[in-house]
Amino acid sequence: MGCCNALRTFSRLFRLNQPLTILHRNFGQPVAQTHPHLLKQGEVTPFVTKEEYSNRRHNVFKLALDQFEGCNNVKEHIMIFPSASRLYMTIPIPYPFRQNTDFLYLSGFQEADSVLILHNSQNVPVSNSTPNSTPNSRSGMTSVLFVPRKDPYAELWEGERSGREGAEEITGVDGAYNTEDLRHFLQDYSKEHSDYVIWYDAEGKVHPQLHGAGIEDFILQGKQKCVETTTQKIHQTRVIKSPAEAQLMLKSVDIASESLEEVMRFSYPMVNESYLHAKMEYECKLRDAQMLAYPPVVAGGHRGNTIHYTKNNQIVSEGEMVLMDAGCEYHGFCSDLTRTWPVSGRFSPVQRRLYEMVLRIQLKVISLCTPQFSLEQIYVYMLHLLGDELVSLGLMKPKDKTTDFFQELRAFYPHHVGHYLGMDVHDTPTMSRYTKLQPGMIIAIEPGVYIPKDRTTVPEEYRGIAIRIEDNLLITDSEPIVLSANCVKDPDHIEEIMASKS
Repeated sequence: MGCCNALRTFSRLFRLNQPLTILHRNFGQPVAQTHPHLLKQGEVTPFVTKEEYSNRRHNVFKLALDQFEGCNNVKEHIMIFPSASRLYMTIPIPYPFRQNTDFLYLSGFQEADSVLILHNSQNVPVSNSTPNSTPNSRSGMTSVLFVPRKDPYAELWEGERSGREGAEEITGVDGAYNTEDLRHFLQDYSKEHSDYVIWYDAEGKVHPQLHGAGIEDFILQGKQKCVETTTQKIHQTRVIKSPAEAQLMLKSVDIASESLEEVMRFSYPMVNESYLHAKMEYECKLRDAQMLAYPPVVAGGHRGNTIHYTKNNQIVSEGEMVLMDAGCEYHGFCSDLTRTWPVSGRFSPVQRRLYEMVLRIQLKVISLCTPQFSLEQIYVYMLHLLGDELVSLGLMKPKDKTTDFFQELRAFYPHHVGHYLGMDVHDTPTMSRYTKLQPGMIIAIEPGVYIPKDRTTVPEEYRGIAIRIEDNLLITDSEPIVLSANCVKDPDHIEEIMASKS
């Protein structure tokens, strides 16, 4: 903790000493001028510069162009990425706002009710005040944002907005309009162009109001050659992390690791699961996380056998274990960790036997997380390891011709061993688990074992136990880097932590 605090203080001082350009303008999100403790000059969001955001836009647009390479009757492409909308639990009380991930990845703009458009068409204005433009020479692409209009009355209640000029200043896009100009922009585009490709997540309808405010009509006019989804192209770019993104992921994982250890120390027999939930959120936010990455699983005893148990409202009894699956979000990047520990401070012999089994499997599985293998291959390997271990413990019968061994095995482990991780917890889901791992990918690896109370085929002493151990890994050319290596998982170390509680 002392080292982390020193590094955090150094980082803040370093940022405060950067030369700043003072602008007399209000913004709807942190910028270097208003939040020098968070951002350096040139950054749109912490650690991510305008140049990197521009590279992301060009990369995803190039993937779209590449798909139609050689198609002489298709020259123009227009990609449409709506932001998230603001949701309300009751008028006028909003839920905490979380920006749409794809929109945030390409723009860094954090206000609701906005749209990013990328296109390579000639003679399209980039803003109300700018004459017809020529697309960017680098890839033939122009980027345009549509953002909420400056409105003093709305800003009195909801906070400052950046407006068109502020949005251009923050993000470095080629131009900006007010959101209400979207319909007119698309109408003019369809009048002047034809046989273009529209790239848009039409099925997802990220923002239903914006979909109905011009985008739907733009598609229904039918002047396009076809409509393609944006999802797979942007997932192809998001799945490989840049150095800045890897640094943000490491910070997110560090925060979650330290916080989980504090939750272990805090836990005690007869504690309410909700207290552990609250403790995790408190510790993460104390370390500068913006929010938890997802509703955490805080499951005492047999409730850990419900994979996504999130009620978190029961008492953890003496002798039970806590299975906690939790992570945090740090400036748009998510961690996802799971640890299992005895609430009384010491594993029982049966609990330790199963825990050490899962840990042995996890360590072997982690060693396979290299570019030689895919997540699916690692999963199959993990199933074989788990099957062998369960047979050796007498919890399963040896495989023979009369039993569906793997169907029976999946009753002990019903989910996959891993998933991609990044700006979303289950990140880039259109990327196949059959794809070989690549340097720059970040994944979560989570073997476990689940034995419900009513599993009468196993000895009674094992029933009601659930164990999962999940770590976050950065894939390299050789061995993976375990980003969560500082999160305690050795059973002896866990017992030491539990014994050191004040």
